[in-house]
Amino acid sequence: MVIDSIASDPLVKRLIARIAATQEGVVHASGLWGSSAPMLSAMAAADSPRTFLYVTAHLDEADHARDDLELFLGRPCELFPAWEALPGEGPASGEVEVERLRLCGELARRRAGAEQPTIIVAPILALMQPVPSHDTLERNTLHLVVGATPPRTPSPEALAAWVVDRGFERLDLVESPGDVARRGDIVDLFIPGETHPYRIQFFGDTVESIRRFDVSTQRSIESLSDLSVGVMPKGEPTSRDDTTDFRAYLPADTMVILDEPAEIQEMGLLLENRLGVSNGLFEAREILGRYADFAQLHLSRFPPAAADGEAVFHFGVSALTRFEPDAAEAVVELGQIAQDHEVHVFCDNASERQRLTEMTREQTPATAERIKISLGVLHGGFDWTRTQTVVVAHHELFRRHHLRRRVHRVHAGRPLESWTDLKPGDRVVHVVHGIAIYRGLVKMRKGTSNQQEEFLTLEFADQAIVHVPCSQVDLVQKYIGMAGRQPQLSTLGGKRWNKTKQQVADAVSDLAESLLRIQAVRAQAVGVAYPADTEWQREFEASFHYDETEDQLTVAQEIREDLMSSGPMDRLICGDVGYGKTELAMRATFKVVEFGRQVAVLVPTTILAEQHYETFCERMAQYPFNIGCLSRFRSPSQQRKLIEQTRKGQVDVVIGTHRLLSKDVSFAN
Repeated sequence: MVIDSIASDPLVKRLIARIAATQEGVVHASGLWGSSAPMLSAMAAADSPRTFLYVTAHLDEADHARDDLELFLGRPCELFPAWEALPGEGPASGEVEVERLRLCGELARRRAGAEQPTIIVAPILALMQPVPSHDTLERNTLHLVVGATPPRTPSPEALAAWVVDRGFERLDLVESPGDVARRGDIVDLFIPGETHPYRIQFFGDTVESIRRFDVSTQRSIESLSDLSVGVMPKGEPTSRDDTTDFRAYLPADTMVILDEPAEIQEMGLLLENRLGVSNGLFEAREILGRYADFAQLHLSRFPPAAADGEAVFHFGVSALTRFEPDAAEAVVELGQIAQDHEVHVFCDNASERQRLTEMTREQTPATAERIKISLGVLHGGFDWTRTQTVVVAHHELFRRHHLRRRVHRVHAGRPLESWTDLKPGDRVVHVVHGIAIYRGLVKMRKGTSNQQEEFLTLEFADQAIVHVPCSQVDLVQKYIGMAGRQPQLSTLGGKRWNKTKQQVADAVSDLAESLLRIQAVRAQAVGVAYPADTEWQREFEASFHYDETEDQLTVAQEIREDLMSSGPMDRLICGDVGYGKTELAMRATFKVVEFGRQVAVLVPTTILAEQHYETFCERMAQYPFNIGCLSRFRSPSQQRKLIEQTRKGQVDVVIGTHRLLSKDVSFAN
């Protein structure tokens, strides 16, 4: 997004013109605070045909700069990532390697006329880490083109063998990154760093089609005309002759932007001392010296000690002062700024923008129209004093922690056939014969046929053996029972297994009938329809210290609709630890207790009850709600008092273990 008042600043125009004309040497821009440095860089790159490399000192700063650049540039930027561990270590190492190779490959193809990236963001650590030389990269990259035949493209078997040599695992079906499967003229590849695998279909040795597909449904997502697969061999030592630094892939007219050059140099030396060049790193001084061959733009907060003949542009941007901790007072303060400044506020999502728009109209109606509220990720606000323009990030206005999680790409998995998880010695269940021990696979002739087939060997009671053809694997499942307790093996031909199956069938039938009866009653029941969100509810949700994920926002709206309907609420929310389920529960709780009803929060352990109690108390501290905790950590007298208060309706939220289900616990409403 272009902020016109800043773009029209004469000093900004002179800087952009100077950058466009600079082919060597250094241009300095100082007095830059917050996200004003990435904003200036985006302005310079907006209409420029050259490549820009934006260098930061820290890994997180690279992520933040990329967000800011994309906001002001209005299109995606590339990130050249760094290994945060040695290559090959850690779950993200493969993804990082693939992303580094992909960007090198794109830059190499740019020399042949392909479109080039506009801005590449990189932390200094990424530049200190070597990349394959042009020759090495080309040797380890396959270019698959629809219609191509050998030697321009490998045969199906050669393609599968090539990736297996580079660490891929050959399976019957691809499931996760690093898998390859071949079925006749079809080769499926799941490249690390990708969210979906690729299906290459051959006609003989001719590439007939290349498609991305969904691993869970096996359905195609899109068709491609070509695909480049770059994978370095695993576990082989790499000599310096096979590597180079990233500079070798940049065009000669690249503009290198150093965000705080002194900090970049200091961080480079620190990394060099900690990690050591023996681990393959280039020396920091060496790398920075090589990049001096390019034209450079140095961005800094304070005026630099520029060399003779170097241009210096000082903008005198001011950092923002902290807003009032109270949300309403912060908006009033924003309105006061808007009386004599042009104000831009950037919100991460539509909900934040809608809420802030409502608050400005309520708290500062006289200046609400002067506050321009837009969508976009901004990491640091600033005061561009030259044009009296103030730029604010939503999280700064409401003092929220702004954590942009660097989430690695995830992929959807397909259901696994249970036998593929089996190890010799595992308990299994045969549908007909009962419980047995899996002893492994054997090859035997089936019947009078001379062809051999694989069989699963199962051992029952009294060492009786049954061989099950793999073609009938659906008859066998992995045993799932109580942990630490081994089941009794079934006797072949015995009546016990059939009796057990009948008992289970009867129990399942009874359970199904009970569930249907309960659901029928619930369908006829009338629940509590809670009112629409209030001012308190919106303030409470806005005070959440982290950025909501897309899934959180979706489920929060679904819960809101549940609570506002007249039917009984019945919703299950699943998610890994740390993905925000508790926040959703607190928002639902807030809506209920504000309406005057009580909430019981049932948790499995005493420790979790205490943790939730502290979390609920902290989040709801500014509101007149009474929260209690019922667990064995409370004395008998404390428990009796809380139970009595709950019965009388004097406690709004009770958090506890199964103690909440005791007969002496009752609620007023």
